[in-house]
Amino acid sequence: MSLVTLIEYADANAEVRAVYDDIMRTRGVDWINNFWKALANDPAQLRRQWETVKQVMAPGALDPLVKEMVYVAVSATNGCEYCTYSHTASARNKGMSDAMLMELMAVVGLANETNRLANGLRVPVDPRFKR
Repeated sequence: MSLVTLIEYADANAEVRAVYDDIMRTRGVDWINNFWKALANDPAQLRRQWETVKQVMAPGALDPLVKEMVYVAVSATNGCEYCTYSHTASARNKGMSDAMLMELMAVVGLANETNRLANGLRVPVDPRFKR
């Protein structure tokens, strides 16, 4: 259960509806997901977060599928169930297969394990890595 009221489109004020309309137009969908409905309790934060998402997740040096897969990896590591589901769905829509997801999760698991080992052992960073 959400800690805040989820603001449905029909109940949104004009400022929130404008952001919702942009989200639907940009994503080519006809609905608003619960993350945005929760943020709509603070319209300024909703707009700021949506503008950041549009900027960061737009095609660039990394293609959109890679960005979604990185988002899945970080979300899984951070334990965010909502973002893991949301960005896995988005990555699948961009072409990620089940085999790719499983390989991604294997890399995530390995990185988390070796990160903990390196941090726990306080292994000094090799100077060659710092070039």
